[in-house]
Amino acid sequence: MANTDYEKYRVSRPSYLFGGGVKGRQSPVMTYLSNEIVPGCNLYIELGWVLGMPEPNPHIVAHSHGYDEIIIHIGGDPENPRELGAEVEYYVGGQPLAFDTTTLLYVPAGTTHGPAVWNNFTKPHIVMSVILGPDTTDAAWSTQSIPAIPARTDDIDYEKYLVREPVYLTGTEVTEAIKSPAPIYLSSDLVPDCRAYIDFGWIYGLPDPNPPIPQHDHNYEEVVVVIGGDPDNPEELGAELEFCIDGQPLAFDTTTAIYVTKDILHGPLTWKRLERPHILMPIVIGTGSLAEAAPAGYKE
Repeated sequence: MANTDYEKYRVSRPSYLFGGGVKGRQSPVMTYLSNEIVPGCNLYIELGWVLGMPEPNPHIVAHSHGYDEIIIHIGGDPENPRELGAEVEYYVGGQPLAFDTTTLLYVPAGTTHGPAVWNNFTKPHIVMSVILGPDTTDAAWSTQSIPAIPARTDDIDYEKYLVREPVYLTGTEVTEAIKSPAPIYLSSDLVPDCRAYIDFGWIYGLPDPNPPIPQHDHNYEEVVVVIGGDPDNPEELGAELEFCIDGQPLAFDTTTAIYVTKDILHGPLTWKRLERPHILMPIVIGTGSLAEAAPAGYKE
């Protein structure tokens, strides 16, 4: 791997592929990762800002597909990160799940999900989708659409897949590598069926120490996503960062996703300048365990 140019794993300009024709939100949405963008990743990641009441509403209809999906609704106010700025009712398996805070929904492969209905809107917020496993974009969105609200066909309580309250590492010592614990929104403790780990939080100023995340590796794929906080300029990060993979520095100053293969040294992540708050989100694929997903940041 010594001759690998890891620039191919850094995606700092999105593609605009899907979701056109919807008023009140970014349309089409920003696609930051797919097998066409980064060959071999077998992942699909898109995100977009909701700027008002979507029209049509619902614009996300009931559907299913052959891959696990993670759907994240993120409040856009860094001063009130738990506040979503909307009330959303998302049907999973025909069961309505309502939320008005920053929330993560884990959808196992083959599970019918949608429609998603916005009952109100007060502030801009982000909707993000992570699909695990597709080898093509077409495969990710090769869906079976279902008209209207599907009927319940099982007795599963799909609330178990909805994470409204993050975990803040109670009883776990945080090392100096991470100054304060980020909210964990997906792990095997929160959703036992999942095979991914996600935490995310707002970066308000230059971290101290900087870099806060040291060089490390683990036996899992990871995507480091850094999302700008300006809904009017969604590609603008408001900061300049440098992330190293196997010693190669990758610099960026826009909303960016960086794919990291298994067993490759990555980090540190260093802030060179910061002008406005933004979101840092590591996504580790293949494990829900904190100890396995973030060995450099935490210890029991």
